[in-house]
Amino acid sequence: MITSNLKAMMVQKGVTLKRMAEDTGLAEMTLIRARRKQIVYCRLCTLAIMAEYLGVKTKDLYEEV
Repeated sequence: MITSNLKAMMVQKGVTLKRMAEDTGLAEMTLIRARRKQIVYCRLCTLAIMAEYLGVKTKDLYEEV
């Protein structure tokens, strides 16, 4: 199972869902799905956009448990 760290990272950086969506061009629903505890499907290029915006490595957005 792959779990998401996105929500915690956004809180840590003080980033809101709406602001991140506006700044990255990603749909809010995409970010909502990526913030869920368990990731079902997310394209690598989408994860890369999120990671770049937050200033972290793509692999830091999720972990395998």
